[in-house]
Amino acid sequence: MFDYNIISPIEKDFDEYYYFRWKYLRKPLNKKLGSERDDMEHTSIHRMIKTKQNFIIAVGRMHLVSDVCSQIRYFAVDSEYRKQGIGAYLMNHFEEISTNKKIQYIILNARENAVPFYEKLGYNIIEKTNLLYGKIQHYKMKKVI
Repeated sequence: MFDYNIISPIEKDFDEYYYFRWKYLRKPLNKKLGSERDDMEHTSIHRMIKTKQNFIIAVGRMHLVSDVCSQIRYFAVDSEYRKQGIGAYLMNHFEEISTNKKIQYIILNARENAVPFYEKLGYNIIEKTNLLYGKIQHYKMKKVI
């Protein structure tokens, strides 16, 4: 489908991977480098997509919430690569992982401007949740797989 590969970051990739997350998810909110990480990094499944020139263009993280539920967090696509199916490509990958682990549904907390993207992929709004840093409304979404 694409000439890009979804890969798991290895040790040497993590600084660049986390920087990408910060650049797209925290820097626009004037948050410090390091705010793009939490205490679940070591138990999560990390993925990224790189170009042939070795530039990261998308990232995401998934962790298990329970035996039947996984959650996707820190999902971002480089602004130059949006609306090309790359985000859907990476989301489908996480859904395949979840299916292989016998997960029944996936949850995520979508920024308001990303809700239409997730709805196109079959996710439904469960509830309005937090206002991240008092600036960006989020919605809890779910998809049964």
